[in-house]
Amino acid sequence: MASSTRETGPFDARIPEAPLGEMWTTYKSTCKLVSPANKRNLDVIVIGTGLAGASAAATLGELGYNVKTFCFQDSPRRAHSIAAQGGINAAKNYQNDGDSVYRLFYETIKGGDYRAREANVHRLAEVSTSIIDQCVAQGVPFAREYGGMLDNRSFGGTQVQRTFYARGQTGQQLLLGAYSALSRQVASGRVTQYSRHELLDIVIVDGKARGIIARDLVSGAIERHSAHAVVLCSGGYGNVFFLSTNAMGSNVTAIWKAHKRGAWFGNPCFTQIHPTCIPVHGEHQSKLTLMSESLRNDGRIWVPKAKGDKRKPRDIPEAERDYYLERRYPAFGNLVPRDVASRAAKERCDAGYGVGSTAMAVYLDFADAIKRLGQADISAKYGNLFEMYEKISGENPYKTPMQIYPAIHYTMGGLWVSYELQTTVRGLFAAGEANFSDHGANRLGASALMQGLADGYFVLPYTLGNYLADDIRTGKIDTNLPEFAEAERAATERISQVMGIDGPTPVDKFHRELGKVMWDQCGMARNSAGLDKAISDIRGIREEFWKKARIPGDANELNVELEKALRIADFMELAELMCIDARHREESCGGHFREEFQTEEGEALRNDADFSYVAAWQYGGPDEKPVLHKEPLTFNNIKVQARSYK
Repeated sequence: MASSTRETGPFDARIPEAPLGEMWTTYKSTCKLVSPANKRNLDVIVIGTGLAGASAAATLGELGYNVKTFCFQDSPRRAHSIAAQGGINAAKNYQNDGDSVYRLFYETIKGGDYRAREANVHRLAEVSTSIIDQCVAQGVPFAREYGGMLDNRSFGGTQVQRTFYARGQTGQQLLLGAYSALSRQVASGRVTQYSRHELLDIVIVDGKARGIIARDLVSGAIERHSAHAVVLCSGGYGNVFFLSTNAMGSNVTAIWKAHKRGAWFGNPCFTQIHPTCIPVHGEHQSKLTLMSESLRNDGRIWVPKAKGDKRKPRDIPEAERDYYLERRYPAFGNLVPRDVASRAAKERCDAGYGVGSTAMAVYLDFADAIKRLGQADISAKYGNLFEMYEKISGENPYKTPMQIYPAIHYTMGGLWVSYELQTTVRGLFAAGEANFSDHGANRLGASALMQGLADGYFVLPYTLGNYLADDIRTGKIDTNLPEFAEAERAATERISQVMGIDGPTPVDKFHRELGKVMWDQCGMARNSAGLDKAISDIRGIREEFWKKARIPGDANELNVELEKALRIADFMELAELMCIDARHREESCGGHFREEFQTEEGEALRNDADFSYVAAWQYGGPDEKPVLHKEPLTFNNIKVQARSYK
């Protein structure tokens, strides 16, 4: 790294010494480089092949590095990134409505309730414009206006139209673009793809990440893979709540193993509740379905003004409807940020105004938009989303308002990384949702895809090269080193320990119990007593798991129950850290809402004097308390103030 860095707090975030708008340019101009001939001698492992992983692997392969990618799906195309519906942000200002890099930067910082690092967020806003050019060149079919220009729509927390989209399939189309780039590198031989493999441990040699231990999920074989650097792009940990919008296989194992090997975990309690999900419909449900935030562009959210009103929505006159977001937040209306919209929906339902069979839902109504624009126009924008809703609910949203309720969606917390996306373990990088870096306490809609592709296409190629420039004389990393043997032994022992429980209870039962504790005590609202109870309950569930879990089959074969058990064991450890983090942060900010800290109007009440920092937790060891490190957040380019969308 160039010498132009400064210390932030007790550890170095590696932020360039330059004005905010020049930091990234300064970094790129002064970082170390690796020559083409030397790149051929350097190996990189990428864990995960979603948007962050596929874009990183494709770009690193194109640069000439030897890349190995790993995913637990049968194809990179099945990564959870395909589920993203609504769009991707970029400060192109195609609509000429006042957008700019600075405005995207500012609204992202504000949307995250001033709990993100200025340098990273500004870089994200800067490179956002290049992402769109990259994806268009790959053939991503973004929506276009009649004249052929790329179309835009709005998302929550903004007053401009900067979201590029491909109907309700934006994540899928972007992933196909990244996958095509990745496939080209696989065909060239520069990338080797390992599907149906799961990371079990990180191998650390002389303080540096030098490889992984992985399990072939089909045969059960344990494998050693070495590299000069490891990049974790394994997504978020929302499935700790059991019910979430995440794919069923999404898990925390990769970053949790890294955490236990020395990588600090940043802001684990910062989880996002998405306001636009199909409500829970039964106790045996195992998955929630997201309705894109883009629907709030044309849909209006309301509840009856009378408590317990059981009339059909079309029988309730306009005068007897409460469009509560428009009433409470007139400047942004239905497009307030996700945390604000979610809490408002919960408040209305808790107060007795909820709708549906459980009274735990609100209406998302398109009648006005259909009247104004016509059904054909609404269908062109959202048709596949409407079809999905009708298949799940049995109701036609063109004629009857959708019923929605908040649900766990995204995790802003993740491994702490420096400006270079490097964790506290040298040579171990984290990108996309696997790191904590760009969203603070609440992510604005359409920013996840932006961050994943920014990290993979435009950031890691520079920062990883800066690190690898010191490794050109290292040579191949030998998998016979004792550190590989020790890590393999630990992974094998963990599997044997799980398989040896031989109890009567299916592992899903423990996951469901854990999820209920987390949702009730560490979900949309939290308080000190509830968090203390959650920590105690989680320990009890974990103790029962290690006594009574039942994992049928054998470890040396395809064994889905073993996969789930290993992941749930990690979730139970993570859950405790999440509650500890939420307990220590005595303020409300973004998605972290402590009931003790709110305004008279029920809004989040930050404590900037005591909590304007990143909470980076260091693993303390089995049965030991985690160690808290604080990275102070300084804001030199924006004014920190109470968030208002009124």
